[in-house]
Amino acid sequence: MEYFDQLVSYLKKFFKKSDALQADLSDRWREHSNRRTTIVIAVVGVVIISFYAFVVRPPDQFPLNDLTTIPDGSTVNQAAQVLKDAHVIRSTIAFRIIVAVLGHEKNMRAGDYLFKEPKDIFEVARAISVGAFGLVPQRIRVPEGATTKQMALIFSAYLPRFDRNKFLLKALPLEGYFFPDTYFFLPNTNEDAVILAMQQNFNEHLNAPIDGMGSTTLAELVQKSGKGLGDIVTLASIIEREAHNTTDRKYISGVLWNRLAKNMPLQVDVTFLYTLGKGTFQLTMADLVSDSPYNTYTHKGLPPSPIGSPSLESLIAAAQPTPSKYLYFLADHNGITHFCKDYVCQQANKDLYF
Repeated sequence: MEYFDQLVSYLKKFFKKSDALQADLSDRWREHSNRRTTIVIAVVGVVIISFYAFVVRPPDQFPLNDLTTIPDGSTVNQAAQVLKDAHVIRSTIAFRIIVAVLGHEKNMRAGDYLFKEPKDIFEVARAISVGAFGLVPQRIRVPEGATTKQMALIFSAYLPRFDRNKFLLKALPLEGYFFPDTYFFLPNTNEDAVILAMQQNFNEHLNAPIDGMGSTTLAELVQKSGKGLGDIVTLASIIEREAHNTTDRKYISGVLWNRLAKNMPLQVDVTFLYTLGKGTFQLTMADLVSDSPYNTYTHKGLPPSPIGSPSLESLIAAAQPTPSKYLYFLADHNGITHFCKDYVCQQANKDLYF
């Protein structure tokens, strides 16, 4: 009995100390709870910020308005590496996990992608998964009279896949046969597609009825003129540079055909723009006596090729000139064209207007 009482007394002391220890620990826990909460929040915040900075955020060299191509048959791993190498994403592992969560591991959309603004890894993964290529047709204006060299600069500014040098190699022999117009091309269009589209446009205008002329086509006007299409296009390219209204175009066409019929040199300055990039008031005596085949002062007849892409109006004017006995013309500083039948009259106009 005495032994039992001692055991009970011992257990009471033990539980009393245990209760005191528990109370002390509880007080300490409450005392440091705010500090622990702050530490946990800080750690979580650092993790989130680090995850965004090193995984989610678009790379600093994100390729804006540039094409990124996912080849056909690419696996998720291969696509992720392409995107990483192109600086579209920061982490291949994260990309693969996100695509897997979206359920598109086996049906990712290959092709050309264009991003107009930086996108985080979630947005990129979604775009690749659903085929949001971002390819919007580019509106590109080719002005009347533009040369193939000018076209090369225009298209290369809009189309990342357009190779300027390849275009010039293929297009220069076709100078004049690309119709000046407004075109709409996808950003991944190459030089071959551009050449084909502009040639087709030229042929369509050649064979389509002309507005205001019933069913008559340009091809029919060329045939009735008795001139070859090459001569018409070449003369039209000169007219395009020399005149800016329908009346002047037709009169200038008549003057130029009259000079050719009399075996007179055309003596037009605009051909120097094609070869030298110089206008009338920039030419020197050395330019005027140069042996260039495009020098219409030293060489009779038409230049060896068109000097640009003429408009439909200039083509019509070349094929259907206004008959006259004029052999000379000049435009004054106000853009008004003056015509003469002989050189005396022409010289008088030069003295009067210049």
